[in-house]
Amino acid sequence: MAPQRRAGPKAAESGGGSADRGERRRLSSVRRNRAHQESQKKSLKVAFLVSSAVLVSLLSWSYLVCEDGVTEVLAHYSESLRDRFIEVPCSEDYDSHKRFEGCTPRKCGRGITDTVITREEAERIRRYFGNKIQEVFTEEDFQLYRDVRQRIQQTISQAFGISSSSMYLTKPTFFSRINSTEAKTTHDEYWHPHIDKVTYGSFDYTSLLYLSDYTEDFGGGRFVFMDVGANKTVEPRAGRVSFFTSGSENLHRVEKVRWGTRYAITISFTCNPDHGIGDPVLT
Repeated sequence: MAPQRRAGPKAAESGGGSADRGERRRLSSVRRNRAHQESQKKSLKVAFLVSSAVLVSLLSWSYLVCEDGVTEVLAHYSESLRDRFIEVPCSEDYDSHKRFEGCTPRKCGRGITDTVITREEAERIRRYFGNKIQEVFTEEDFQLYRDVRQRIQQTISQAFGISSSSMYLTKPTFFSRINSTEAKTTHDEYWHPHIDKVTYGSFDYTSLLYLSDYTEDFGGGRFVFMDVGANKTVEPRAGRVSFFTSGSENLHRVEKVRWGTRYAITISFTCNPDHGIGDPVLT
């Protein structure tokens, strides 16, 4: 009997084992690749979600900035400012009007102060113009107005380095009471951008005395300087005085009042004595 050869089966068994190990390695490699791919997908998904959240936040911020036009607050309603002044380059508006040496602006800018008029004085003036405006004013009322006007005039003259005596009160000097009531005529649409020197002609220096508080008495209604690239705002506060040169270097607007009532007085000055007016008196 010929001897049996067992090498063939062993070889076949050995070859099968190698094939199995190769297949296991291939499957293991496939699983690792799949796991890696899944990990990459998860990482990409997380990155996409984070990027989306950041993009949404940026778009929301951009929308808010575009909506109210404000990117910097010059004066918060909650802070009490002694004196804050920001100088800006003068426009050419004054060149088309007669110049008055020692008064016509050569230094332009905007200022805010909470120390010229007290909150108590602002509240007294505001009471004169409540829901039912008083028909009769006393000499005491007019004296308070004159004192307030003189202090504001002195503050402006010091800020711009001019003589107070060379400035004249000019018209219109007006009291404003703004609420969320829908405008009935174009004259009621106070929120449009404008330049005082262009609108009124005689104005060289404009001031606003606020008689109520932003966020407490009303919402919206902030004063906005419309600067290129970065508009700036003043948040009203009772007794706060905001003042500025009246040319196009201080293009501005007032936000729409959303609720409550915003009270303020506009007191403006001219360098031209022909456009000056006297203080109101009791007759």
